[in-house]
Order: sequence, then structure tokens, then C-alpha cells
Amino acid sequence: MSAVLVVHGGAWAIPDELAEASVDGVKTAARKGFVVLRNGGSALDAVEAAVKSLEDNTVFNAGHGATLNIDGEVELDAIIMDGRTLNCGAVSSVKNIANPVSLARAVMEKTSHIMLTGKGANLFAESVGFSTVPTDTLVSEFERKEWERHKTYVTGVLEDFNTQWAHDTVGAVAVDSSGNVACATSTGGIRNKMVGRVGDSPVIGCGAYADNFSGAVSCTGHGESILKVTLAKLILSHVEQGESVADASQLALQYMGERVQGAGGAITVSPSGKWAATFTTQRMAWAAAENDVLWSGLDPNERKKENLN
Repeated sequence: MSAVLVVHGGAWAIPDELAEASVDGVKTAARKGFVVLRNGGSALDAVEAAVKSLEDNTVFNAGHGATLNIDGEVELDAIIMDGRTLNCGAVSSVKNIANPVSLARAVMEKTSHIMLTGKGANLFAESVGFSTVPTDTLVSEFERKEWERHKTYVTGVLEDFNTQWAHDTVGAVAVDSSGNVACATSTGGIRNKMVGRVGDSPVIGCGAYADNFSGAVSCTGHGESILKVTLAKLILSHVEQGESVADASQLALQYMGERVQGAGGAITVSPSGKWAATFTTQRMAWAAAENDVLWSGLDPNERKKENLN
């Protein structure tokens, strides 16, 4: 059984000035995650490593570089899920955590709950000795300037994904050499969101889902739309009905567009190692590592190939 890892850096109208850095970032994350798999690590360890890499990269809207809410504050959401056991951990509206995906994993492994939010999540982080950072260190200069520029912007968030300042989510899916799948998703949400707003990313079955019987998915796009159609689970429902991971992803995203006029993207992997990176937005930075090959793309139908070593 050959291991596979796929990552995305968010589906939105990525401007040309961020294009190269976005693709470089997802390729770096894919390499980091795949090293874990190549060394015999689990899919769970691999998706956490990949998403941490993306959270640490200020190009992406997660961890460092996250978007700001209407009050100019960072509020972060993340989820991680183990397809072997269906165990899952999530956090929402956390403020001073550089790697929310790792805190989500701690929720999964050290509590009997699935999601902790806001103050409770931060109190839990302190109780297990999780390192915190000053919230200001998570705010990039680019994001602060964008927030200042757009803080009076009144157009609906559905339209944001067709503008060049929507920004979005990061995620990873993997299958390891034992055939176990896992997923992780992390985000700073939508710029200028209401305080306390939580989108799809940390919600099981919406922003992510993993099940060894069908596969693993991480979603990106307009959070409220994804929540309405439970996108991650919808994709895997199509897989369970016999569709390929590529067709299942396309069908679900097409349904979301038609039913609730929402755009987005998803990365999907099957327990047998089939994978897809699919999106209905203008662009989505993604990368996939399998065997000795690193695939990547940004624009529709783009699929570049290079040596992984």
C-alpha cells in the first residue's frame, strides 16, 4: 500500500502577487507531511505536520497570517480526524495559539469531547501546557493593511470569494501504508466576520471528515455554504455510492453551487490511494505527494509534476 498526502492552501481568487508563494507553500507542506509517511508515520501525524507548516506560513489564512474579525482580532478554528477510529478533535475562536491543529488533536486525545471553543479552548490549552503566543505575533503586516483597507466593506461574504481579498482555509488529507486515512483543516475564517463567528472548518462532516470505509476530505470556500450542504460528508457519500473521488468532489461542489450559490474546493483521498483536488473558485493552491512524485496546481486543470526527492 503506497502512502499519499494532499494539501490545499485555500480556494479563492488568489491574486498573482501571492500565486508563487501560495504554490511554494503547499508544496513545502506536502513534502513535510510526506516525510512522515515515508518514515512509517501515521496519516494522522502526516496531516498534522502538513497543516502546521501551512499555519506557520503567513501567506495562508491560518495560524500566522490569519484574517481579522470586525474588531481587528484573530479568531482561529481547526479540526483533525482519524479515519480508523472516527475520533475527532476541534477548536474554534481561539486567539493566541500558533498551531490550532495541534490543539485540536489534544482535544481529541486528552478529553472526551470533540470541540472546545473560545475561552474554554484556551483554558484547556493552558491546562495541558500548550504553548501560547502573543496574538499580535499572528497578524501579518499584509493582513493588518488589508483589514484597515476593507473594514468598511459592506458587500456580502458570498461575493468575497470572487474578489482578491477573501483569503481562506488550509487543509490536508492522507492515507498511510496501513490504509488508514486522516484529515485536518485550519482557518482564520472570513475577514471582517462578526466576533464569535464559526464557519465550516472545525465542524465535523463539513470542513473535514475521515473514515477508513470511504476516504478523507478537507474543504475550503464559503463556510456558511459548506455548512448548509455538509460538504465533506456529501463528497464521501458519493464515494460510498461508487463514484470516483474526483467525480464525487465535483458532484458535491456543483450541488453546493446550484443549491446555495456557494463556491469552494476540496481535497479528497481514498483508502486505496486515489486522490483529487477540485475547486469551483478561480484558483486553489494544492499539492499532492505520492511515491516519488510531487504534483501541484493553482489554476483550473493545472497539474504540474516534479520529482519529490
